[in-house]
Amino acid sequence: MDLQLKGKRALVSGGSRGIGKAIARVLAEEGVDVALLARDAAQLSATAAELAAATGRRVVGVAGDTTDDELTHRAVAEAVQQLGGPMHILVNAAAEPGGFAAPPTLEQIGAEQFHREMDTKVMGYIRCAREVVPGMRAAGWGRIVNISGLAARQSGSTLGSMRNVAVAALTKNLADELGPAGIQVSVVHPGLTRTERTGPLIAERARQQGISEAQVEAQMAAGNSIRHLVDAEEVAFVVAFLCSPRSRAINGDAIAVGGGTPRAIHY
Repeated sequence: MDLQLKGKRALVSGGSRGIGKAIARVLAEEGVDVALLARDAAQLSATAAELAAATGRRVVGVAGDTTDDELTHRAVAEAVQQLGGPMHILVNAAAEPGGFAAPPTLEQIGAEQFHREMDTKVMGYIRCAREVVPGMRAAGWGRIVNISGLAARQSGSTLGSMRNVAVAALTKNLADELGPAGIQVSVVHPGLTRTERTGPLIAERARQQGISEAQVEAQMAAGNSIRHLVDAEEVAFVVAFLCSPRSRAINGDAIAVGGGTPRAIHY
């Protein structure tokens, strides 16, 4: 299927590594010119060069911090300048990934941590959307995909659940507000996902438990119904479709990409 993405311009926040990087690669493979927004300038430069060489598309890095209004504004303005026009697509993926450390208990949750989590993953997404939507309105077309997470649908991490539920609520509100202008907004919920951080984590768990890495990976994959540890690229394939004109029938809805949560029914 031709996703009709060739020649589009996209901004991917959190695009220098992990799921964001995988999304940027797949979009570029589909013919999109991509700006990666993240804080680490050195990592951005390396990732942009890697993806540009691998895909043959224009991939640039713009350093910025989405917890800061002015820095976000500057980064998006730089992306527009480098790619030669306003963004057609925004993928919000700039957030600290969950699941790599034990979540804080009630007694451990402080105001600073709460505000940092919400500012990065919720207000940060709003900041990026505010910057790109005027250009999308002018074009009469746009796609925004917010990367949230399956913590929105389960307990176990108070802050993780709260920030992800908030992203889902943000998505639906933006979808209803912007849909009449030709701008569609979706939210994607990854579960446990293989990224560049996964290999070292598996190796360390195998060492601690005295078992093979294959056994550790099987333990991790046992949490979904396909018994396969979902790869970041597999998440990216779904996101690329949501970014495309082919996804016109989807707006404001949540798409889970965690391999299926056993026994749960969402309707």
